[in-house]
Amino acid sequence: MTQVNGAIGVLLPRDIPSTDMVAFAREADAHGFDELWAVEDLEYRGGLAQAATVLAHTRRIRVGIGLLPAAARNVAFTAMEVATLAQLHPGRIDIAVGHGMPDWMRRAGAWPRSPLTLLREYIDALRTLLAGDPVDANGRYVRLDGLRLHPSAVPEQAPDVFAGVRSARSLAVSGETADGTLLAEPVTPPYVHQVLRSINPRRPHRLTAYNIAVVDEDPRTALASARPALESLGDADWKPHIAPLGFHDELTELRRTSTDAHAFAQALPDTWVEQLALAGTAEHVRTRLGDLFTSGVTSAVLIPTGPDYRASLAALATVLRAR
Repeated sequence: MTQVNGAIGVLLPRDIPSTDMVAFAREADAHGFDELWAVEDLEYRGGLAQAATVLAHTRRIRVGIGLLPAAARNVAFTAMEVATLAQLHPGRIDIAVGHGMPDWMRRAGAWPRSPLTLLREYIDALRTLLAGDPVDANGRYVRLDGLRLHPSAVPEQAPDVFAGVRSARSLAVSGETADGTLLAEPVTPPYVHQVLRSINPRRPHRLTAYNIAVVDEDPRTALASARPALESLGDADWKPHIAPLGFHDELTELRRTSTDAHAFAQALPDTWVEQLALAGTAEHVRTRLGDLFTSGVTSAVLIPTGPDYRASLAALATVLRAR
């Protein structure tokens, strides 16, 4: 049986019924997942509120927020919120900050003229504030006048701050400023190798990877169940992920000529789906996870598929049994 040597997490689905949210988190904790990550996608649920809720209702599992768009919140108030969670739940919280999806941020009226500058200024200030140190900043976006958290609000253990980014230039900023990088799905070993060259971190750096995941005794059923979660692939934002796999141009053309997203996902060749998702038997998924950890990933976060997320969670938990 394949052994895996890294943290295995699971994503709290953005559209899970609110009545199932706490139960899902408790079950993830009980199954033995190392991490639970909450997303903050526009028009769904707030990341900080989700994290506070699941932290309060779980015992052990580490909770990440991935990601908070930097342009959406003043960094001082983000630091206050995150520091509070870190004090109440020491050693159990991670925070990822990123640009946010450009279309979403423009719709919300919050897309900056220079996303890279904002990200660099924001992460520098956030890490400094969470450490309890003062920040004097007169940047393009972050302007703080000797601000520091009150000693009573500073956590004993500052949470790690990740950058959630895609482009080579953004990854370089992550390597310069952040404690880790959060990679959106799909993440494959060839993509990880490319990412690490761009990050070129200056200090120890965590690498967390999201991936759509389905476990089923029938590999064909697993591949079929993964397809709906791949409907969003094919636009320019995903090129860095797919280009290292060698079929980006063909995938883009398939997306262009498909009648809709559903038809596109159904027409994807099985060989592509096998690379774009962790789908198959528990042993197959364990092998894929081992490949990711060998390539440099430190935490692999599994994205469950619907419609029954709790049943999907239970199936995904079978990959933990070899550890």
